[in-house]
Amino acid sequence: MSRDVITDEAWQLIGEVFPPASTRGRPPVDRRTVVEATAWRFRTGSAWRDLPERFGNWNTIYENFRRWAADGVWEDLLAHVQRRASLQGEIDWVVSVDSSIARVHQHGATLPRDTGGWIELQEIRAGAA
Repeated sequence: MSRDVITDEAWQLIGEVFPPASTRGRPPVDRRTVVEATAWRFRTGSAWRDLPERFGNWNTIYENFRRWAADGVWEDLLAHVQRRASLQGEIDWVVSVDSSIARVHQHGATLPRDTGGWIELQEIRAGAA
């Protein structure tokens, strides 16, 4: 197995977040392999079916990813990493967003808009009668 996706140091930091392997059923897939395959997939933007064979069966990797997403494991991982980095002073939480200008495309400026005014006017007239 290639360890070129996640370093040993990084795995020591995040490995504890992932659930332990089930002792029932089929032999479990190595948690680190699933995380490395997931990282490889999102880094490259490829489809799940295009995972390299070194990660094993793509469907097994996908099912673990999906199960962990449903269980909130990925959110827990993000919170764990952010908390750790924040305690070490590695995160600057100041954010500046400038949205003072939002331009419309030249062809979008003259499109007819349905504001609902006509419908409201008709409802008022019908109620007054």
